[in-house]
Amino acid sequence: MEAKIIGETLPAVVCKLKRGESILTENGGMSWMDEGITMKTTTNGGIMKGIGRAFAGESLFMNVYTADKDDVEIGFSSCFPGQILEFDLSEGKTIIAQKRAFLCSENTVDIAMQFRKKLGAGFFGGEGFIMQKITGPGKVFLEIDGSVVAKQLQAGEKLKVDNGYVAAMTKDVKLNIETVKGVKNIVFGGEGLFLTTLEGPGTVWLQTMPISKLSSLLYVGTPR
Repeated sequence: MEAKIIGETLPAVVCKLKRGESILTENGGMSWMDEGITMKTTTNGGIMKGIGRAFAGESLFMNVYTADKDDVEIGFSSCFPGQILEFDLSEGKTIIAQKRAFLCSENTVDIAMQFRKKLGAGFFGGEGFIMQKITGPGKVFLEIDGSVVAKQLQAGEKLKVDNGYVAAMTKDVKLNIETVKGVKNIVFGGEGLFLTTLEGPGTVWLQTMPISKLSSLLYVGTPR
């Protein structure tokens, strides 16, 4: 499968398929496609797997698009201003992503939910209890809110992040929360009571415009 990412503010990924190649997306994720591509709706692993994906922010049913001839194209557009990240995952390689990040992938890629075991991190960490666990082999495309900043963390190195800015990370990165220190910092600092902490080793992809932040700004600015 060949793929190219087009556009800037509202990007899309266009995939060129050979006969017999397939690509997977959530229900309603396709934007356009050539003639010669067949769609099949499936739970992609059974109803329980589908329910798990639904908890992780994706649809219960997935659509698989298969090329019936060579060199047909299919496009998938981002639903929010930002960027599309491409990962080419080897067998067994895993990344953890925010809910609703998955856009499309080769149908060999496995999408499941990643449950956060620590209650505090789930309640107050901004990313919620459930994230997406995406495992290769195959190419996968994620849609990110705003621009992307990649950080490479060494073993034991920590990064403090405001809630909602974590887009994706490699599976060995530890995610937790910590309380902002100082009463004045909490009351007047504007950063809230908690920060997300990320500890290496691994890579973290941050997003510059979380949709949660944007929606709260729009809500505050709406006349009553």
